[in-house]
Amino acid sequence: MSSYEQWKVFVLRLGHRIERDKRITTHVFLVARAFGAHGAFYSGQRDDKVEESVRKVVERWGGSFNVEYVRDWVRKIEEWRKGGGEVIHLTMYGLPLDEVIDDIRGSKKNKLIVVGSEKVPRFIFEIADWNVSVTLQPHSEVGALSVFLHELYMGAELKREFENAKIKIIPQARGKRVIRLS
Repeated sequence: MSSYEQWKVFVLRLGHRIERDKRITTHVFLVARAFGAHGAFYSGQRDDKVEESVRKVVERWGGSFNVEYVRDWVRKIEEWRKGGGEVIHLTMYGLPLDEVIDDIRGSKKNKLIVVGSEKVPRFIFEIADWNVSVTLQPHSEVGALSVFLHELYMGAELKREFENAKIKIIPQARGKRVIRLS
């Protein structure tokens, strides 16, 4: 059984701010999709442009990744946990990734990976099942998410094929080759 069949992985982006975070939030979602997450939620300010940008990528590049705005992220986490899922908070203050990834991977629970934007409230540290650090230095949530998902899926996400793709890259040593599939 592949990791993709064991559990579902979703990302929750906390505290999106339209003017400050539009590109970084989009990048969080694109990395989540490309590195194996099944979908994402975000809180803060609703941003139709971010949602539309991700929808267009999914339409062209395939997959079933969806982004959903949630007004109340605390309620979303509580619902997630009531549904049997676990919450993984990526923070530089957590336990080192290499010390906990086997336990996280071994859990059969669906995973909600929380990444911040503005300062993350202390409550998230308390409610999370796992507070995980990719590094103990300041870094980007995009970088942390990509490394975490890569470790979670043990590299299998790098060869993932996306259903219903309209275009596909053909790997080249030099140059660019993209083919249309439909």
